[in-house]
Amino acid sequence: MKALPQRRPLLRALLAAGILGPVGITGLIREALAEGNKPVAPGMHKVSGTVTVNGQPAREGQLIRAGDTIVTGPKSEAIYVIGQDAFMQREKSTISFAAEAAASVMRVITGGILSVFGKGDKRLIVPTATIGIRGTACYIEAEPKKVYFCLCYGIAEVAPMADPKQIERIETQHHDHPILIHNDSAMPTMAPANVINHTDAELVLLENLVGRWPPFYGKPGYGNY
Repeated sequence: MKALPQRRPLLRALLAAGILGPVGITGLIREALAEGNKPVAPGMHKVSGTVTVNGQPAREGQLIRAGDTIVTGPKSEAIYVIGQDAFMQREKSTISFAAEAAASVMRVITGGILSVFGKGDKRLIVPTATIGIRGTACYIEAEPKKVYFCLCYGIAEVAPMADPKQIERIETQHHDHPILIHNDSAMPTMAPANVINHTDAELVLLENLVGRWPPFYGKPGYGNY
């Protein structure tokens, strides 16, 4: 079996390609380079533009805990790690985290977020659906009556709020089945969509921050997105 490459050269390549954004390697991302293939410490890895945690300015290294709400302003971005999970939060987004007895909960109130998850049950609450996942990755863009959901790889169960009994089980390997989830009687509850606004390189970056590689890495089709 071919060994996976070391993470350090890959992160440098992502930097050169501009994946880490205009501010480059900051804060704990330096730790990712220093630690080779080890997971980095939990916390806020990148703060670009206006980012707040519970209404206060975010800072690199800050821990994100259950009950916290992260908000990004225009032309802003945040990259952070919580346990085995890593997140790349887009501009003009509001995300909150909670913990319940059965699963960890991420609520996407508005905007976009790319997420990779470790083992364990997770529940994603978006304006138009509840999504159950386990050890997977996804990209979400949320509006009040329409949500884009791409299960980049893994398994998910989607229960639309417009019809909670219409549960769809999705299993993908490489962005195979993006959908739009509507809460509008004039639109289909769930409809096929295209892959938009997230890349394989970004998924590699996030998985590398928690010491993993995407399952599609190095296979046919890798790098198409």
